[in-house]
Amino acid sequence: MSTFPSSPFGFDITHTTVLELMSEAKGWEDRYRNVIQLGKKLPKMPEDLQQENVTISGCESKVWLQHEVIDSVYYFCADSDARIVRGLIALVMAAVNNKTAKDISVFDMDGYFAQLGLIEHLSPSRGNGLKAIIETINELIEQA
Repeated sequence: MSTFPSSPFGFDITHTTVLELMSEAKGWEDRYRNVIQLGKKLPKMPEDLQQENVTISGCESKVWLQHEVIDSVYYFCADSDARIVRGLIALVMAAVNNKTAKDISVFDMDGYFAQLGLIEHLSPSRGNGLKAIIETINELIEQA
């Protein structure tokens, strides 16, 4: 089992759960509130894991991403100093945590976010930060 803090993302909260939650939202404000609430469920990354060498460049806010692979399954621990970014990380973790490299590589992340109806409401810097998080995860699985 992973040495990271226990996380519901990729286990109890999957991309399907997130899509269902967002489909019930009544407009952008509800979606935004859901993103913030999901971010609150994201476990805090222990300070000893918040190292400079695991920060993601391209994000306006501080974002840390650690991972480990156990029996070909990827476990991620990620955090940010910004509430909305923690929520966006939670959305990504729901899709990639507790998955194999193959599962992650074939997952349609663009389609997922299109279904969530969020991208058009993010500022360009938030959108670029989200892209940087996803690109970093893809680079990690390609290196394996």
